[in-house]
Amino acid sequence: MQFDNKVAILVLEDLLTWQKLNVTAFLATGIAGAAPDAMGEPYRNAAGRGFARLLGQPIMIFAATPADLARAYRQAFERDLTCAVYVRAMFSTGHDAANREAFLAEPPDTPDLVGIALRGPRKDIDKAVKGARLHP
Repeated sequence: MQFDNKVAILVLEDLLTWQKLNVTAFLATGIAGAAPDAMGEPYRNAAGRGFARLLGQPIMIFAATPADLARAYRQAFERDLTCAVYVRAMFSTGHDAANREAFLAEPPDTPDLVGIALRGPRKDIDKAVKGARLHP
């Protein structure tokens, strides 16, 4: 199935494994929260038990360099893409309010990004992630 929109998550390639997983999980929830129309229907198993909805389309995960992250960040604004971010300082916080404070303290044009998630028209996302490689 071809989707009009695309979702991409770029994660700094030299993070520890637990950090990559943590950043990816947080960023995916950011996209889901910002784009409820992208959510699929709830799941049910054969016994009728209900399960939570998932994003209704694939998410492409990229291993990124700092330059890839900076380019995607700029492209998000230039192309008006839905954007979720994770900065290095957020690893030392313990809750959402502290995460927002950590992000607010970052330079607005050059935050210390370790991850970014984008959702928007396919062509715009492809341009934003150009040069980054799919995560192995």
